[in-house]
Amino acid sequence: MNEPIVARHWLAIAAPKAAPALATTTVLALARIWNANGAEHSVGNAALMTTLSLASAAAGVCASIGRAGDPVIAGTAFAASGGLALAGVAGYADGLSLPLLLWALTTAVAYGLAARYWRTDRRERIAHERHTSGRREEHAHVERVEALRAGAQIEVARTGAAYAEQLAQALITRAALPGFDFTAVEAAGLPELPATNTSKEH
Repeated sequence: MNEPIVARHWLAIAAPKAAPALATTTVLALARIWNANGAEHSVGNAALMTTLSLASAAAGVCASIGRAGDPVIAGTAFAASGGLALAGVAGYADGLSLPLLLWALTTAVAYGLAARYWRTDRRERIAHERHTSGRREEHAHVERVEALRAGAQIEVARTGAAYAEQLAQALITRAALPGFDFTAVEAAGLPELPATNTSKEH
């Protein structure tokens, strides 16, 4: 069966590509608002953000080591660590130069990490599409073979019916001939019309 082709909207395609930049920009904007509301040169706030960032990095390291490591959790923890570090610096610094520099670096790292997952997702999607296409072709081939087999069986049945009809017509015609002996035909099996008898009777 043919599956309907669904075209994705351009916003649905562009949204994942813009997500890392939107995330880092949002963190920078919130950190600058925090800076304007008392976080500038606040050692306590800077220490808090540093502690949270280091804790997130440690969680990422723990989630990425060993056989039971989960790359999704590790990536999320490292992303949170980078976001907290950016927020801490942007909230503590008095100018925009250092926060903008860290924003650019964080955005570049976020796109670098996201590109790896995008490539993996694209490879898996292409492999799935190829597998689905192969299964669809295989099913179509099986359907064609079954259709040919059914057509051949129908033709055989039609030929048998035509043969039975011709045989019945031949029996009726032969029974109408003068001198036909039905008991002799039953004793002999299938009816056969000798050429000599036919020439004599006609």
